[in-house]
Amino acid sequence: MTQTSLSFLKGHGTENDFVIVPDPDNAIELPATAVAKLCDRRAGIGADGVLHVVRSAAHPEARAMAGEAEWFMDYRNSDGSIAEMCGNGVRVFARYLQYAGHVEPGDLAIATRGGVKRVHLDKSGDVTVSMGRAEFPEGEVTVSVGARSWPARNVNMGNPHAVAFVDSLDDAGTLYDPPPYSPASAYPTGVNVEFVVDRGPRHVAMRVHERGSGETRSCGTGACAVAVAAIRRDGADPAVTGEPVTYTVDVPGGTLVITEHPDGRIDMTGPAVIVGSGAFDPSWLTETAFA
Repeated sequence: MTQTSLSFLKGHGTENDFVIVPDPDNAIELPATAVAKLCDRRAGIGADGVLHVVRSAAHPEARAMAGEAEWFMDYRNSDGSIAEMCGNGVRVFARYLQYAGHVEPGDLAIATRGGVKRVHLDKSGDVTVSMGRAEFPEGEVTVSVGARSWPARNVNMGNPHAVAFVDSLDDAGTLYDPPPYSPASAYPTGVNVEFVVDRGPRHVAMRVHERGSGETRSCGTGACAVAVAAIRRDGADPAVTGEPVTYTVDVPGGTLVITEHPDGRIDMTGPAVIVGSGAFDPSWLTETAFA
């Protein structure tokens, strides 16, 4: 760690919450142990993950994207592991850039490990993120809770998802631990698992175990995976009909609206809120978080 204290902000998107660490020059080291301490809900600030805000040109993993996107979302799960993408995180990241005066409302691009994401920022309302296209890896997958198992749709949104349609969201159990899945070869680095029920026409609800974070109140890439899985299950395909398809996805923390376009692009729209800001206590930072 190159400094003894640093500023932070707290934000959330449909109650998927984040510690935001502004670091334009990529001068702050954030080892996994430090991230886990920051996200600890009793001994730290508490969050589902950390949004490390860095200029793309200053980060070795993002320099190639600097021509398209000035800012890089260096995202970390609450256990300190690195993730390719976080849909709710992108919305909150964009809202922070506006809050800090780095961008104006309107269209912008954000670099992530899952590629450059296009974002539209309303002045004070929802944020829409173009999440890219879904991929459907081949092979059958099952997920389990206790003695029960369900077939799951394998969906990749820049990160891996297993989407299981169940009778009740209670079927997911506590989601304290990652639900077992098979075959293990389907997800060599782990997977986000979504349990889904129908609420009405083109309207579903979900619970999710996020890889590296446990059950969260919302998962943006998960909501996209759920929507496209439901679209395919229901026999719709925008690429075939030439018409976009929109699904409403309820998550424990709110509601997201997901649209798949005929060219495969998926848009996610939902809220993003900056809750407040502060500074880490230097002694806690050095003696506890980074011990």
